[in-house]
Amino acid sequence: MNPAFNSWAEFFAMGGYAFYVWLAVAATLLSLLGLWAHTRWQHKQLLADIQRREAREKRIQQANHSQSDYVKSVARPQEKQQ
Repeated sequence: MNPAFNSWAEFFAMGGYAFYVWLAVAATLLSLLGLWAHTRWQHKQLLADIQRREAREKRIQQANHSQSDYVKSVARPQEKQQ
């Protein structure tokens, strides 16, 4: 089996096409890095959104519970008067 390149210098020169090859490699790696960063950002945003929704639902449930307790306490004195 013959190696494709005889030295590291030939490897990095890529047979005279080094600029295009390494530019393509850099563009690919930058794209993948950007995709990874965007995915992590979206994941954090999704978790924060879920926490906000759960907190909102909990506040709504507490408000409904407090409101029903208030209605019951107001209704009882009126029932006794009748």
